[in-house]
Amino acid sequence: MKQIIVALFACLPLMGMAQNTWEVPQEKTEEVKPKQQKKALFETKKKEDAKYLAGAVPEVDGRVVFTLDKKVPGMSADEIYKKVYDVIHAMTQEENQFPQSKIAVINKSEHTIAARMREWLVFQNTFLSLDRTIFNYTLIAKAADGRLVLTMERLSYQYEKDRTDVRGGFDTKAEDWITDKEALNKKQTKLLKYSGKFRRKTIDRKDNIFDRVCRALSVKY
Repeated sequence: MKQIIVALFACLPLMGMAQNTWEVPQEKTEEVKPKQQKKALFETKKKEDAKYLAGAVPEVDGRVVFTLDKKVPGMSADEIYKKVYDVIHAMTQEENQFPQSKIAVINKSEHTIAARMREWLVFQNTFLSLDRTIFNYTLIAKAADGRLVLTMERLSYQYEKDRTDVRGGFDTKAEDWITDKEALNKKQTKLLKYSGKFRRKTIDRKDNIFDRVCRALSVKY
């Protein structure tokens, strides 16, 4: 028995040596220099899309007016009128529209359409939050042989009118809320926090409408 114990003690140093040869491999990491860190941080800052900045909201005689002026080769005034009428009528039936959205007046002989639109303009829609405003505007389309002029004007917003807290809601016109003066910082490089979101979504909606009309006429927006 004594011989067995002596033999075990003799083996202990060897066992320790064998165990010590095992270690966790260390992954090589590249050293990031301070200048590289600063550059990476700068590059992650999101730049505002130029389509929302200076000049994106045109004013005519002090009023905000978006205009689509397109040549439509080979298409008569009657054909243009009908296609645009169909697009606008379809818009009035969409889910985001109020019952007040409708084609208000037409003049077939002059190929003119005027529509009043009242719809939800959604800023954010998530499981926890729905941020939106009522958006009012007028569309006026004038067709001629080979040409369409469509304007989006008389824009206004009714935001969170049902709120009862100190902030409440408000009514405002585009001229007082989404112009360069009202919705951009002094350097005109960024949108302001509150009015800026109205400006961004209004421009997106304008682009959506004008693009739909152009596709109906088989021309590029």
